[in-house]
Amino acid sequence: MIYVLAALLPPLGLLLNGQPFSAVFNLVLIVLCVIFGLIFPVLLLVPSAHALIVVHIKREDRRHREVVEAIRQHGPPPGYPR
Repeated sequence: MIYVLAALLPPLGLLLNGQPFSAVFNLVLIVLCVIFGLIFPVLLLVPSAHALIVVHIKREDRRHREVVEAIRQHGPPPGYPR
């Protein structure tokens, strides 16, 4: 659901994902892309792409931290080389 929100309303999606600085940067990016998007229409997709990439990176970082914490608590999985 956060991906849909990030694609349609990038700053709001970033804020709800806990990234206020990226949301402010995205607002600036939206203004610039709307101005230059009149000449190059593909630039209108840049803020949404930025939000999707940033949300994906943050979610992967959270998932990585959860795996590392599970390994610290329970040890490595069976057959894992030490």
